[in-house]
Amino acid sequence: MSFIKVAKTSDVSENRMTCVNTRHGRIALTRIGDELFAFENTCTHDDGSLDGGEIQGETVSCPRHGALFNIRTGAVERMPATEPIEVFEVRVSGEDIEIKID
Repeated sequence: MSFIKVAKTSDVSENRMTCVNTRHGRIALTRIGDELFAFENTCTHDDGSLDGGEIQGETVSCPRHGALFNIRTGAVERMPATEPIEVFEVRVSGEDIEIKID
């Protein structure tokens, strides 16, 4: 397990998604207050991109069919998705955002 640099803190805005490509796939980043979140940018229902969806509280909605996921835990909060999304531990090193990859 290791941390990889994915963005700068200035790249991520409150309640908006910033997507980055990594060797582990596309990762979405967002900020809620002082906390940063990172999660896979793919809906488990139909493999659509989540980055066109909305961040509301600690959830992200899929823009295609309305599935809702908790961005802290990855848990499904509304169908049609039945499988959780992967979430990543985030740390900040100076101005760099890093995520933990297994």
